[in-house]
Amino acid sequence: MTSVAGTPQLTAGGKVRPLPAVRQTATMAWRSLVSVKHNPLELIDFSITPIMFVVLFTYVFGGQMAGSPQAYLQYALAGIIVQNALFTTMYTAMALNTDLTKGVFDRLRSLPIARSAPLLGRIAADLCKQLWAMLLMVGLGTLLGFRITTGLGGFVAAIALLLLFTAAFSWTAVLVGMLAGDPEKVQVFAFTLLFPITFTSSAFVQVDTMPGWLQGWVKVNPVTQISDAFRGLLTGGPVAAPVFWSLVWAAGIAAVFVPLSMRAYRARS
Repeated sequence: MTSVAGTPQLTAGGKVRPLPAVRQTATMAWRSLVSVKHNPLELIDFSITPIMFVVLFTYVFGGQMAGSPQAYLQYALAGIIVQNALFTTMYTAMALNTDLTKGVFDRLRSLPIARSAPLLGRIAADLCKQLWAMLLMVGLGTLLGFRITTGLGGFVAAIALLLLFTAAFSWTAVLVGMLAGDPEKVQVFAFTLLFPITFTSSAFVQVDTMPGWLQGWVKVNPVTQISDAFRGLLTGGPVAAPVFWSLVWAAGIAAVFVPLSMRAYRARS
């Protein structure tokens, strides 16, 4: 009976059909989200850390950078949210690596599900948590004096763009999770990658305040592009070019890291 019921889900080549694969991905995502109920500390990581980022950057650097915390927050909140989104992709890498080392993927491999479902499900679940963190940071920023000047349309477009970029960037985390030997090494790899690209960008300071030799890299840095696009969609200013280049970077990152991640996943599982 199991064989008869499962046969329509497979193609002639033995692969899972698209619609069942989508349902399986949704099931894997729901599995990850439900686990928060048993491990609430995971949601705290997506709540406390964003709050700390906003408060500390605003009140520690605000007076020095822009003359007042509120003035700096109006510029830097977009970059803080982008930085948090990229840094929290580390949790995707750590969760996948933990599942691999504990044999969870070995059990999933024995099921008649799409090979990509566990990876896509984890990314989808973490994007839901990312959305929560983004909304939390915007809400806190508003309480501290940040103002969205582009209306609801700009806000929705900004969140959608950042989620899309984060989804593409998450595949770098997937690759790290596949290659690292244990969760501790994931953190080393992740911070080695993320610190240079986030802090050599326009996320926190104006590009023209940096040394000339550094500005060339900063201007093409993907974090600069997504920060400028996110900021422009929230508070006004040029958006066409940074949105375009953010989408180009997202497509390029996905084109490179999705195949590499799937190859590493097949090798590990």
